This record gives sequence, C-alpha cells and structure tokens, in this order.
Amino acid sequence: MTKQFTPNDLIRYIYQEMSEVEQDLLMQALHSDESLMQDYVEMLSTIEQMDQIQLQPSDKVVQSIKAMAQSTGLQKV
Repeated sequence: MTKQFTPNDLIRYIYQEMSEVEQDLLMQALHSDESLMQDYVEMLSTIEQMDQIQLQPSDKVVQSIKAMAQSTGLQKV
C-alpha cells in the first residue's frame, strides 16, 4: 500500500520539514505520480512568485499619504 501525499506533505517537503524516510517516499511518489508532480511544480512556482511581491508602498502611495498629512496639518508624522 502506497502513502497518499497531501498538499501539506508537499509544503513540508519544499521547506525541508520531513524526515529522510518521508523525503525518499515522496521523491518516489513524485517520479511515479504525474498529478502529484504537477502540484509540486505549481507550488514551487507560486512560492517563487510570492518571493517577488513588492512589500513596500509605491512612491505614488507615499506621496499621497504625505499630501494628505500636509493638508490636515500632520506633516511631521
């Protein structure tokens, strides 16, 4: 009987939170289960895209906040 791997298992694998035995079993499953491999590749792609997200406000947003603060007399925020 083969273990059915879940999306949580894939995340644990990606972030290296599995034992070596679990990693080996998952690697075997990835090689034999095309659907599981596709889910794995999609997760890697999503993580890569998330790493590229800009976490700072744009200059336009900063300027808008400064203009609003100035118009309300709160320019020294």
